[in-house]
Amino acid sequence: MAGVRRFNTSGTQRQAATGAGRLRPWLAAVLLAVLLSAPVAKAAAEATYQWRNVAIGGGGFVTGLLFHPHQEGLQYARTDIGGAYRWEPAQQRWQPLLDWMDANDHGRFGVDSMAVDPSDPQRLYLAAGTYLHARGSNGVILRSHDQGSSFQRTELPFKFGGNELGRANGERLAVDPNDGYVLLFGTRANGIWRSADGGVTWSELASFPSIAKSSAATAQGWNGAQAIGVVFINFEPDSGRRGNGSRTVYAGVSTQQPSLYRSDDAGASWQALPGQPAGLRPNHMVRDALGRWLISYGDQPGPNTMNNGAVWRFDPRDATWTDITPVAQSSDLQGDGFGWGAVAVDPQDPQRIIASTFNRFAPHDDIYRSVDGGRSWTALSVRSDFDHSYAPWTAEAHPHWLGVLAIDPHDPGHLQFVTGYGLWDTRDLRRFDAGGRLGWRFPLAGFEETVPLALLSPPQGAHLVSGLGDIDGFVHDDLDTPPQRFAGVRFSNTESLAYAGQAPQRMVRSGFFHDRPGGAVRAAWSDDGGHHWTAFASEPADGEGAGQITLAADGRRVIWHTRKGGHWLSADLGGRWQAVKGLPKTAVVAADRIEPALYYGFDAGSGALYVSGDGGVEFQQTQGDAGAVGEWYRAEIHPDPWRSGQVWVAAGWRGLLRWSPGRLQRVPGVDNVQSVGLGKPARDGAAAVLFVYGDIAGKRGLYRSDNGGRRWTRIDNDGQRFAGQIRHVTGDTRIHGRVYFGTEGRGIWYGEPQ
Repeated sequence: MAGVRRFNTSGTQRQAATGAGRLRPWLAAVLLAVLLSAPVAKAAAEATYQWRNVAIGGGGFVTGLLFHPHQEGLQYARTDIGGAYRWEPAQQRWQPLLDWMDANDHGRFGVDSMAVDPSDPQRLYLAAGTYLHARGSNGVILRSHDQGSSFQRTELPFKFGGNELGRANGERLAVDPNDGYVLLFGTRANGIWRSADGGVTWSELASFPSIAKSSAATAQGWNGAQAIGVVFINFEPDSGRRGNGSRTVYAGVSTQQPSLYRSDDAGASWQALPGQPAGLRPNHMVRDALGRWLISYGDQPGPNTMNNGAVWRFDPRDATWTDITPVAQSSDLQGDGFGWGAVAVDPQDPQRIIASTFNRFAPHDDIYRSVDGGRSWTALSVRSDFDHSYAPWTAEAHPHWLGVLAIDPHDPGHLQFVTGYGLWDTRDLRRFDAGGRLGWRFPLAGFEETVPLALLSPPQGAHLVSGLGDIDGFVHDDLDTPPQRFAGVRFSNTESLAYAGQAPQRMVRSGFFHDRPGGAVRAAWSDDGGHHWTAFASEPADGEGAGQITLAADGRRVIWHTRKGGHWLSADLGGRWQAVKGLPKTAVVAADRIEPALYYGFDAGSGALYVSGDGGVEFQQTQGDAGAVGEWYRAEIHPDPWRSGQVWVAAGWRGLLRWSPGRLQRVPGVDNVQSVGLGKPARDGAAAVLFVYGDIAGKRGLYRSDNGGRRWTRIDNDGQRFAGQIRHVTGDTRIHGRVYFGTEGRGIWYGEPQ
């Protein structure tokens, strides 16, 4: 492409990978050449970069929506792995609130609950913590006095579950509307905790029944039983007055045993509500203008499954219960039944209610509307139009996981519902009530919750191609505009991408299907820079999953490293496969960008580097290695796009490794490398720019070097840490200084020096 030179250090004609030949004489000479002098790494001052999300729009599960009851336009959203956001009405976009979190907060970017102080719109509280398992971090309560612009924290001695079962239930965290210093937090396995000083200190309410901690308040997930516990807390505002806290509090426990409890003495004692429905778990409880409570139920907490459910109304004035379920289980034409994911009510009119189905296979999940207090219902889908113009890829994404509904207390015509990939918004609810149609939009500007699994910046075509979890992948012709998804073969996850160094319009990718249709092949190829894809003819004998795939410099041969550890070579896009010789199962593989016959492998377990000069048929270990370490780490290996025979390896606590030419060496001063990317050199013939995420001089950060690792400049900053986890660092091959990287729940970022 114009303006880009490729350097071939041999000065000889390139060799095609056409068999099991030996290393060419020039290459053998390169491998035995004198070792280049080792660079001396030095940390330098921070550089100023401008950072932006690569626009995709949503892409993950929004697990909570919260309008402030008294300040118009103030709204928050929480997610299962992507932090929390505040809506900015003037800019018509979402502002992320937790990007300041760094690696020390890894495991706290899922938000299990949130709350606002009804009497003070400046105050916001977040219960941040993602997983309950042994590797999860203890949860923290984050409290803000400036609507999320800054936070203080209190760590609690147990884990939260922002990405566990029941994550769209809620809210577990509540502020007393009559005393803003009092908060209650319903935990997953530790009962109810109380704060009397605005969230600074917390203690357990020992009075709450033990059912919240028992096995009855758990559910079976894909990785075993998970604690669900207390799923919502609601204060009765009429049971107190300003400055004199509420006396009546409701709590819901995710159990099919008696699940709804009330305290009339501010939590000193609790009783199960008499006459409550049995055999179902509550997930949401909302109050109408008459002081009655509406509760949605499912037999499971969601989101993985829910096969039964109902919607009930409780009137505390006479302790009566009324079943107002919109449609019967028989309306699920194909599935095993369905539940009700959420319920909401017009704060100004108790007759106007909405409720969402959950896990209803056919005809589909839907939202039902009643304007007569639940006596009759109409499905919103009968008169709905969806505008996909902001994020075109959503046209193929069916709404699912409708676990949260929110009606704007300042505009009863304004309704939102969440899905597993974002949220939809309409302001036409009153028009629908009058017989008109609903116009839905996808208002996700600034809201990025994808999990990138692979990134490429090829020397031709779009500057960025991405592989993502759950929504496959994209060619980003414009980084600031959400694109269409890959055409042709579709995966749930695209987990590996590669391009041919000398024919970059040819690409390959490997992926994963949540539901694998008809034994579909989990690899595909493209000849137009990733826009359109065709499936490989077959998989290797031990395929089983995506694994990692790489492509020779001329685009003729692929090596597929399967999840089971096999390395397989094909010269006809999967028509035939042969086992690669000489590599351990744990070795990652990459093709040289210049020479088609040349491949590299690196084994994180032993620290050894392997080379093949016969088109990938057989590998041999090179002289020297990085030394074995006790902890296994999945390394990254990146050949230099401009120089044959040069390889960089991100090897975790082994640091940054360089192979050039003929020996593997560690770059001094780089203590730990999680990811490395190579970008366009500052000038023709200069070293590729290196971008590293890791530890240099004892400081974790994102670093850049323009001279092969001799000197480093930190390019992130303490106020912008990208939610604590940077992955898949990739330099732009055509724009000097530009870098891309992925995060665990905050999408793809790109940065350029200012």
